[in-house]
Formats: sequence, C-alpha cells, structure tokens
Amino acid sequence: MDISPVEDDLLDVDGADFFINFPPEVQKAIDEVLPNRDSLDEPDFNSIDYINSLFPTEQSLSNIDEVVIKMENQIHTIDTEISTVIRSQIDASREGREALDEAQKVIKQLFIHIKDIKERAEKSEEMVREITRDIKQLDCAKRNLTLAITTLNHLHMLVGGVDTLKSLTQKRLYGEIALPLQAISEVMTHFENYSDIPQIKTLSDQVNSIRKELADQITHDFKEAFQGPSIKSQIPNKQLQQACLVVSILDPSVKKELLKWFLNLQLQEYNHLFQETEDTAWLDKIDKRYAWIKRHLLEFEDRLGSMFPQNWEVSERIAVQFCHNTREELAKIMAKRKNEIDVKLLLYAIQKTSAFEALLFKRFTGVTLRENLEDTLKVSKMKENKSEMTELVESPFNGLIGEYIDSVFISQIVRKRQILGRCFIPHLEIYIESVDRNLADLIERFIQDEKQPNRTTESTETQAAILPSCPDLFVFYKKSMIQCNQLDRGESMLSLTKTFQKYLQEYSEKLLQNNLPRIEAQTLGASVQNFTNLQKISTSGLIQNFSSLLKEGEITRFTKEEQTKICCILTTAEYCLETTQQLQDKLKEKIEPHLADQVDLSREQDQFHKVISNCIQLLVHDLENACEPSLTAMSKIQWQNIEAVGDQSSYITTMTSHLKATVPVIRDNLAHSRKYYTQFCIKFANSFIPKFIQNIYKCKPINTEGAEQLLLDTHMLKTVLLNLPSIASQINRPAPAAYTKVVTKGMTKAEMILKIVMTPIEPPKTFIDQYKKLLPDCQLTEFNKILEMKSVKRQEQALLVDLYKCQK
Repeated sequence: MDISPVEDDLLDVDGADFFINFPPEVQKAIDEVLPNRDSLDEPDFNSIDYINSLFPTEQSLSNIDEVVIKMENQIHTIDTEISTVIRSQIDASREGREALDEAQKVIKQLFIHIKDIKERAEKSEEMVREITRDIKQLDCAKRNLTLAITTLNHLHMLVGGVDTLKSLTQKRLYGEIALPLQAISEVMTHFENYSDIPQIKTLSDQVNSIRKELADQITHDFKEAFQGPSIKSQIPNKQLQQACLVVSILDPSVKKELLKWFLNLQLQEYNHLFQETEDTAWLDKIDKRYAWIKRHLLEFEDRLGSMFPQNWEVSERIAVQFCHNTREELAKIMAKRKNEIDVKLLLYAIQKTSAFEALLFKRFTGVTLRENLEDTLKVSKMKENKSEMTELVESPFNGLIGEYIDSVFISQIVRKRQILGRCFIPHLEIYIESVDRNLADLIERFIQDEKQPNRTTESTETQAAILPSCPDLFVFYKKSMIQCNQLDRGESMLSLTKTFQKYLQEYSEKLLQNNLPRIEAQTLGASVQNFTNLQKISTSGLIQNFSSLLKEGEITRFTKEEQTKICCILTTAEYCLETTQQLQDKLKEKIEPHLADQVDLSREQDQFHKVISNCIQLLVHDLENACEPSLTAMSKIQWQNIEAVGDQSSYITTMTSHLKATVPVIRDNLAHSRKYYTQFCIKFANSFIPKFIQNIYKCKPINTEGAEQLLLDTHMLKTVLLNLPSIASQINRPAPAAYTKVVTKGMTKAEMILKIVMTPIEPPKTFIDQYKKLLPDCQLTEFNKILEMKSVKRQEQALLVDLYKCQK
C-alpha cells in the first residue's frame, strides 16, 4: 500500500508500543457511541491472554497460518480506512480555506457598496434641504400672516361687539344680545394669552362688566316681574324668556342663584301652608303635601313652563327642592312629636311617600342631579368618597348619574331612590316594635291553636305532615321582610333580623319542644323492686307473675297518636331548619352589603337540630320501653333448667310484635325524612343492643342447652333487627349500610358471648384463648361476667382471672 508523505507524518509514532489511554468518562462516552466488540480495543488488552485465546491447545497451532493471514488482511483493511479518512480530512480542510477566502472577498465588496449608498443618500438629503428651504420660510410666513389676520378680525369683532352689547344692554333687548354675547365669549378665549396687553385687558374688563351688568339686570327684571299680588296671574314674558337664553351664556353661578331664588319663591306658599304649627303639617295629612306639589307643578307648567329653556328642567328642580324641604320639615316635626307616632300612622306616611316618589321617578329623568354632583365633588375624588356621593344622589330620579361613576356604584345608587323617605328611617324602630308585638300575638295564637285536636297539615307526595302554624310564621316573616326592605335596607333590616331570631327561638321552645309528649312511667328500678318482693315464689310462679305484669303494661308508652305527633314535630323542625337557612340567605341578599356578615341564624338552626334530636330520642326511648319487659323476662328465665333447644322463646316473639307495631308508624310518618328515620334506627340499635347484652349477662346460671337456646334467640333477634327499617312493610328495601354495620357488630358480640359460655372451662388455657379469639376487644369485667354465667366457683374464677392476666 502506497502512503503519501503527509500520511506518513500523521502515522509516525515513537516506538512500537504506542497506545492512547483516555480518561474513564471519555472512554465511557466512546463506548456508548462506538460499542466495543473486539478484545483488541479493550483498554486493559493483554497480548498473551489474547494469543492463548486464539491457540488454547497445541493442536490449534496447526491453524496458525490461517490466523496470521486473517490478521494481515485485517491490518490491511484498517490501514486502508485510515488513509481514506486522512485524505478526506485534508480535502475538507483545503475546501474550507478556499470558502473562507471567497466569503471575505464578498464581504469587502458588500462594504464598498454600502458606503457608496450612504454617500449618495447624504447628497440627496442635502439637495432636498436646499430645495425646501424657501418653501418652509413661505409656510411660516403664511401661518404668521393668517394668525395676524385672524387676531385682527377677532379684535375688530371684540371692539365692535363691546359697543353693541353696551347699547343692547341699556335697551334690554335680550333677544338680540344672546348671539353677540356668545360670539364675544368665544372671541375672548383667543385673547387669554394676551391679557398683559393694556388694550386687551381694557376690553376684557369691559366685557366682564357687561356680563355682570346683564346678570344684575336680568335678576332684577325677574324679581320685579314675580313679586307683588299679581304673581299668580303672571303669564310667560317674551323678554324674560329671551333673558333666560342670555343667562345660559353667562357664568353658571348666575343661573344657579337665579334658580335658587325662583325655587324658593315657588315653594313660598307651600312653606307657609305646611309650617310646623299648622294641622296640615302632621303625618296624617301628608297626602295633602303631595297633592299640593302635584297641583302646583301642573299650574307652573301650564303658565310658565314655556318661559324657561327646556334644558333648565325647572319643574324637576321644583320637585327636588320640594323633596328636600319636606324631608327637613318632617324630620323636625317627627323628632318633636315622636310620642304621637304609632305604626299605623308611620306606615301610612311611608306608603304615601313611596307612592309619590315612584310617581316622580316615572315623571322626571334626574338630569339635574349631575349638576349637584359636579358642584359638590371633583370628578377625580368621586370614587374615593362614595359614601358622601350616595347621600347626594339618593333621590327618586336617578336615571342619569354620569358615565364617570363605575357600574358597581351605580347599582348601589339605584337601590336608594329615597330623598323623602330617608326622614322615616330613624323612626322605623316603631315598625320593628310593631312586628315584635304582632309576632308575640301570633305565637300566643299558635299555642292556643295547638291545644285543639288534629292540628297538623296532611302529608303530600312531596311534603311531610307539619304543624300548620309553621308555614304561617314564615309567611309573616316574608311579608315583614319585603315591607322592611321597601322602607330601609340598613339598620332597620338588621333589627328585623334580630326580631326574627327571637321568635324563631320562641317557636322552637313553645310550639315544638314544649308540645312533645311526656312519659310518666315506672322506672326500671321500681319494676325490679317489685320482683324482689317475689323472691319466695317459685320460678314458674315468678314467670307467671311477670307475664301478668307484662299484660298489665306497667311501663307506660306513647299512644299511636302521640308517636305521630312526635314525628310531626320532628318534620316541622326539619321544615323550620331548611326554611331558616333560606331566610338567612334572603336576608343577606336584601340587607346592605356591609351589614350582611351580621346576619347569622346558626343559633336558631341549632335549636331546631336540638328539637329533632329530642324527637328521635323520645321515639327510641319509647321503643326501648316496649322491649324492656321482654328483656326483663329473658333475664328471669331459669336457663340452667333448660333441657333441650326448641323454637324461639316467647319473649323474642313479644319483642318482635312490639317492633312490628311501633316501627311502621314511625316509618310512615317519616317517609319524607329518610335521613332522620335512619338516624332513629341507628340510635335505637346503638342503645338497645348494649342493653340486650347486659341482660344476657343476667341470665345466670346457665347450662349448655340454655346457652344454645339463648344463642338461637339472639340469632332470631339479630335477623329481626337487620330487617328493622323495612319491618312489616310490603316493600322490602335493603337497610342502610351504616345501620347494618351497627347491628351486625353488636349482635355478633352477643353471639360470641354465648359461644364462649358454651365453651368448656377445661383446659383453662384453651378456654381463655377461645375468649380472646371470639372477643378480642372485651375487658376483664366481661370475662368475670361470663364466668359467673357458667357458675364457676370463686376459687376457680380467681385462678382463671390470674391466668387471663398473665396471658394478656
């Protein structure tokens, strides 16, 4: 193979053992890119090991020529590949240098072209500047000349207009003054920057003097025209009508003062007729106030409405001023005669006032209110002081408030349409007191009605039977809330809420809690005492006597009507609970937002929860009373005398009959309150099953047959309890999982106790192991009770207890 001199230099190495060792991380990266498949490429290559691998035996040396030829071919192939790679790298390097030289030449040419373009652009810009220099000078001269001509024209108009205005003002020709005055006012704005020129200042002072003279003159003309005995017969005056146009051009304060005087003049008669000392000033004659202003506005629009410009909205201003005056007078007189105000009179006055405000709201647009806002507050401060603005815009005509007020604030304003009605708010406590008295009477009537029989509403497909007083109470609440909302949404609504809370609690206590039936029954201790007096009677006689006691019904129970009434009170409390939550939500919606957090009826809802819990507890206690004689009878049976296991015992049959008689009544009455019916079942199971277990412990002594019989009875009772929610029902609905879990756990424990009782004492360790296996959660007290049921002697009990403690 021929190798070029360059290649020979690249391949020249010192020594035959030349080898490159890479760092471990580099070697790892190389292995990932070029996986190592040849042992010659291993970094720890050992030539002796490699030769031994090729010739492991002496016989393999016979193939040495083939191996040598194979190695030479491999070397030749590698040399060829290396030469090819070196040549390609030399060619690539040469081509890269040539491309770099070519790129540098192109860049130099491009730089030359850009420099040439820049020089040409600068020359073109200078040429255009030379061409347009004269044109700019001409434009500047033209602007200055135009401004000078315009200023001279304005000055000419101002000089001539001042003389004209003086002449027209003296002649009171207001119709001819309006246009020149408007023009001069506009011209004066052009000379604001020239006020330091004496001539211009003199003209400006003359114009201001004319405007002041016009204002005084027109005001005098109005006062002269509307004063005297002929004021009521005054007809529209053309001169005054034209004067109004002039006033619109003058300073806004002139119009404001003129209207203020005129509005007071229009309400002068009203202020006299309804002053504080007059009979017509009191609330019972409040409708006469509104009748007067209605009549007066009609007369004003008929006689003088056309004299004032339409955009002055004089009729609306009269109405607004009337509202302000009336509110102030009513506030004063009500404060002095507060003791004379009753709720009937107050509501009458509020009703008439609301109707009048609604009429004004329909009649007028409220455009004059914007002027009041602009006069009182700067636009930039409006959103920072919204509480003050609310007072300003509380009126019956709030249709146009101004685009600068945000939508949230507008919604607050719209809800307050009162300018008159606000004077009644401090006296609304009279209304709240009236509501309080009415509710007290209503509760008392409910109490009397509940003494009548059959005082329940009939149940429907969607509504359980409830006390009829309950819907009546909330209907009254709804009406009161709507009425108060129309009067005031602030503190009065909060006071009404507190009144609602008071009578919700009274209703819960007097109509629900106090009407629950009471059980006056003998206690279990008394029953036990009766049995202790029968100690000397034989066992059979004892059972017979106990059976007679069961028949006599020593333990008093609720009648079916009383059970129905308890269920009715429960469903009524549930209805009150749900409606109270809705009432709270509605009150929060109606009351002012900053007071909404103070509306809280959770305490009243807790009261109704308590009533529901008491009802369920009474029903559970009543059902337990029904089963109590049967449990007592179970504990009095001579279980050690049982010789064979038979059918279920009579006490189980009696107990089952009580359950079948009682539970369906409760289930039917709580058909629309399934969750509370489920609670009743769970509470009964949680209460009854521990009692049953305690009575199992009382069945002592007991033999194996007796334990088997009792186990059978327990299993039968477990079956009955598992089916308790749907017992005696045509619809076999599966019991709730929570209830089934309680019954299964409790009754399984009872069964395990009896299985332990049937377990032999010997050997003791096995007996104790069985106890811990069947009742892993039971304590030493239960262990002692089981030993007593098995009639284990005291000495043996002590040994078993010690062994139990040791193994624990």
